[in-house]
Amino acid sequence: MNISVYTEATPNPATTKFIVNKLLINGSVDYPTRESAENSPFAKELYKFSFVNGVFFASNFVTVTKTEGSEWEDILPILKEFVKGAVESELKVQIVEQETDVTFEGTDTEIKIQQILNDYVRPAVEQDGGAIAYRSFDAGVVTVELRGSCSGCPSSTITLKSGIENLLKRMVPEVTEVVSEAM
Repeated sequence: MNISVYTEATPNPATTKFIVNKLLINGSVDYPTRESAENSPFAKELYKFSFVNGVFFASNFVTVTKTEGSEWEDILPILKEFVKGAVESELKVQIVEQETDVTFEGTDTEIKIQQILNDYVRPAVEQDGGAIAYRSFDAGVVTVELRGSCSGCPSSTITLKSGIENLLKRMVPEVTEVVSEAM
């Protein structure tokens, strides 16, 4: 298979999405630090570049966060070539694959919230090179975790309040607020 890689800007100016024409992983996995990448040969290799400050994988893309002071125009060609080579040589995203089945747990309301996040919010957030994970529902407050390009993104608060919170309030009357848990 001839691997092609193209890049896409994300709402977070510090991250870029590298999309390939091959499935990399079922689900998503975040390696926000060099130390967290121990079980990912692909992420470990990316972290060897001094300008890489975060790595996130989902389906057919890898989102890379750059260090402050590095310029995309200088590093994009290097990263694009690396991603192409890594995918061609089948460098593993994870040594131990995650469960691929999505299961929801909790009360009926919690399950409904998780289903909405999975069906409506996750695909939109993944389009921007990120991921969202449900954490809890307590006294009307839904707590989520934003990862990938969404972590530290200037527009993530707008996405959280205007998009996700409004959607959940409309579809689940018990929801009064959505907050993001810091990683």
